[in-house]
Amino acid sequence: MKQTITKLEQLLKRGLEYFSQIPESEMSKKVSIEKWSKKEILGHLIDSGINNLQRFTEIQFEEKPYVLRNYKQNELVKVNDYQNANTKEIINFWMSINNRIKSVIELQTEKTLNYKIELEKGRISDLKFLMEDYVDHMEHHLNQIMK
Repeated sequence: MKQTITKLEQLLKRGLEYFSQIPESEMSKKVSIEKWSKKEILGHLIDSGINNLQRFTEIQFEEKPYVLRNYKQNELVKVNDYQNANTKEIINFWMSINNRIKSVIELQTEKTLNYKIELEKGRISDLKFLMEDYVDHMEHHLNQIMK
């Protein structure tokens, strides 16, 4: 998991550098009503972090395979009103939750990384996949934001 941890650290560093330089008007700009602004994408990454931190920790003590509960991405972005939130606050929240996630990833052992997860009915994977997928998901959205 060292590669995954290093990748997460690099993404957080890159993201923080980018967010500290981009004007608020660029963060809030929406190309259309249906598309998320950069600020809303960052909010989505916060929601992803919240849900995945819960998954990463609950699997430690819940019955296996741990059944993933989906979350409503669009609804969460809307109800959290990231578009009108204080940008500095959501950047700090994004950093905080991901530093906690990094700590949880660092605590994993070969045994816990192999804990089974049911992604959807009949499709089984493990905690290692879920953690790597989380970091890949973050990379995808940061690339969207920074283009």
